[in-house]
Amino acid sequence: MDRPLPNAANQKFVASFRAAYKRDPSFYAAQAYDAANFINSAVVAVKGDLGDKEGMRAAMEKANYDSVRGPYRYGNNHFPIQNFYLQEVVEKSDGTFEIKTVATILKDHQDRYHDKCPMK
Repeated sequence: MDRPLPNAANQKFVASFRAAYKRDPSFYAAQAYDAANFINSAVVAVKGDLGDKEGMRAAMEKANYDSVRGPYRYGNNHFPIQNFYLQEVVEKSDGTFEIKTVATILKDHQDRYHDKCPMK
């Protein structure tokens, strides 16, 4: 995740990670950061009442937090509807490599089987 994706949450995450750890974050670090923020958004929505499972579930379905992947929402089958990016590995002047985001290749992409899912 050498270069941030083109959204404010990702740019902030990458800059903060680099400042704290003096290296670039991995995709696993970004996913863990997102997961913690996702859960936190639900906890905040139910005002800390973890027994409110329906409230937690409803809050999580809204995905109301700043994700490093950019804005997204959940489809009827609970798969994310999100952008996907074309990225390439490029060599930097110091001989190391980084990932460069070239373009958005799918905007608000939803999986192709969502219409076959009985979930509402």
